[in-house]
Amino acid sequence: MKDCPIRRPQPPKPAPRPDKVSLLAYLRLFRRDILSAQPARLYRAWMAEFRTPFFRSYLCNDPALVTRVLNERPDDFPKSNRIREGLAPLLGRSVFVTNGEEWKRQRRIIDPAFEGGRLKDTYPAMLAAAQAAVARMPEGEVEVEEAMSHAAADVIFRTLFSIPIENQIAAQVFHEFRAYQRTQPLLNLAAFLPLPSWMPRLHRRATKRSAALIRGLITQLTEARAAEIAAGTAPDDLATKIMTTADPLTGERFAAAEMVDQVAIFFLAGHETSASALAWTLYLLALHPEVQEEVAEEARALSEAPDFAAVARLRRARDVFREALRLYPPVPMMVRENRCPEDFRGRKVAPGAQIVLSPWHLHRHERLWANPDSFDPDRWQTEAGRLSSREAFLPFSAGPRVCSGAGFAMVEGPLMLALLARAFRFEPIAGREPIPVAHLTVRARAGIHLRVFARPA
Repeated sequence: MKDCPIRRPQPPKPAPRPDKVSLLAYLRLFRRDILSAQPARLYRAWMAEFRTPFFRSYLCNDPALVTRVLNERPDDFPKSNRIREGLAPLLGRSVFVTNGEEWKRQRRIIDPAFEGGRLKDTYPAMLAAAQAAVARMPEGEVEVEEAMSHAAADVIFRTLFSIPIENQIAAQVFHEFRAYQRTQPLLNLAAFLPLPSWMPRLHRRATKRSAALIRGLITQLTEARAAEIAAGTAPDDLATKIMTTADPLTGERFAAAEMVDQVAIFFLAGHETSASALAWTLYLLALHPEVQEEVAEEARALSEAPDFAAVARLRRARDVFREALRLYPPVPMMVRENRCPEDFRGRKVAPGAQIVLSPWHLHRHERLWANPDSFDPDRWQTEAGRLSSREAFLPFSAGPRVCSGAGFAMVEGPLMLALLARAFRFEPIAGREPIPVAHLTVRARAGIHLRVFARPA
């Protein structure tokens, strides 16, 4: 009798809403979770139009349209101010929300810190954070989202300011950010209503309080670093590199207030997104123990303290991490605004429309991926998978606005994953299936709970 293949459960995804709902119902759904607020047809549609009394929105899954917006004509599709409304309390005018010449100037100062050679320089701090994560991981039932948030925050503080998460200010920032990300939706009421510029913005009291505390703590760190730079005693880390880099066109450096904005987005982009991706990766490995063993076996071939070159040998861990980014892209949607009249697939799009690019739907699109809802890390070694990734894989955006830390994340993720899988075995817990929701990033509604067992030394 031929053995039957083991049927693994499909990775969870939110149930879609009915195709037609009232505007009020849609706003309520969107406020609670932008993923379950979308209809099922978006997983097959090349484009969809949504109308409100105040603006029109076009979700684009057609790879040609995505390329036009992100790669070919990015200046004609700036970031929408509707997204900025929700993030302004924490991010100010950081590189994540600005446009035009202001954004270009910020990138000219920031990008040199994340160039290829700098990755090797930050690797020892990254490795130390990964080893600390292994040392902290308890056995038994563990909520791994929180554990991975702790680990990712440690990476950021070690690489940015040369301090571990145990540092008093670092620990305070981490604690406040956990509170902030649970109270802050990706879009607030101002994203839907055309509020006049003089009207106070509607942010939750807890959100504003946490943002103010985080920015105050970051100010302490940046002021202390500025003093070290002036005294010639600053460590050669990312903060020092960014604070001492001058814009090659103007010779200007970031002012103190600007640096606070940038550190806030480094922490958001580098900690929140990595934590989301790592937690979902561990859950997927728990669902697929045979893949988990492959990752662990690959990691056992490394030394106890692998050097930077060893990361290139983590091919299975890298493919698993990519597949987790495909199924659970940390940033599920990006919103742009068109400045010019456009023709999208024969439909006239007037200036001022909201152009929504959704990695969540692109990564699970039924016309662009084979078995899009299945966990299949093998797809990254096939020609079909590579073609799909070129057309429909945007975990770090694309074009000039691609995430500066994309290379950083693709070293951190496989490294952290390999060391954890080498040291521990992760199993799902019956009745504790995580439900994806989108706040600042794609997280689980009640966390991701796994059972953790230490492997023999």
